[in-house]
Amino acid sequence: MNISCVWEHNGNDTLLHAIRPVGAYTRGQSKEIALGKMEQEVIDCLKWQKAPIPENISVEIVQEKCSELSIADADTDVLFEAEKLPLNMETYIALKRLALKSAKDFLELYASVPNADIGSNLDRRTFYGKVPQTAREMYEHTKSVNSYYFSEIGMDVDNSGTIYDGRRRGFELLEKSADFLKNSIVEGSYGELWSLRKVLRRFVWHDRIHARAMYRMAQKTFGKIGCNPFMFTR
Repeated sequence: MNISCVWEHNGNDTLLHAIRPVGAYTRGQSKEIALGKMEQEVIDCLKWQKAPIPENISVEIVQEKCSELSIADADTDVLFEAEKLPLNMETYIALKRLALKSAKDFLELYASVPNADIGSNLDRRTFYGKVPQTAREMYEHTKSVNSYYFSEIGMDVDNSGTIYDGRRRGFELLEKSADFLKNSIVEGSYGELWSLRKVLRRFVWHDRIHARAMYRMAQKTFGKIGCNPFMFTR
């Protein structure tokens, strides 16, 4: 299986995004470090999707984005060339299903943490402010991107209810637009380019970043927890 990746970097700091499976990513202080992590990340994502695991995985970089953003903190604005292509209904439904599964599984992970208001992460700030330290802070931050991502493609969605509720409402509103499958490219906040394909990928990617942080924090704080819906193996 050949994994096509997009390399986003600022100097040596690297975010490596797999085009498929959607949402798979690695980070590193260099491209080589991130490349070395990608095979296991792909396996983890395919397990989460309940998809077959190939015997051999190779990685190829097909697009590069040199950025001025804080890539080390997972700040990103890249639009994949593949995310400029129109959608058909079958592909949209498959990608929507993953984005909703991701929200549901994030909620399951959050609910499994013994105490949502206790954390062991260090106090640190990044481009978006104070890094969430407790499970509750991680959950509220992750839920908040429902309205943000949908607003970038012109959908007015609030964050009431659970992370799953908000995401489902966003898709219901989106589907009332007659031409949503055109996957139009629009300029959103801060001059960043967005498309529906990008939003669908970013939901899974952002959930995955903070699910990993929550899982590691919960293990460190409370010992091993039984819930690992994203199937992290490291």
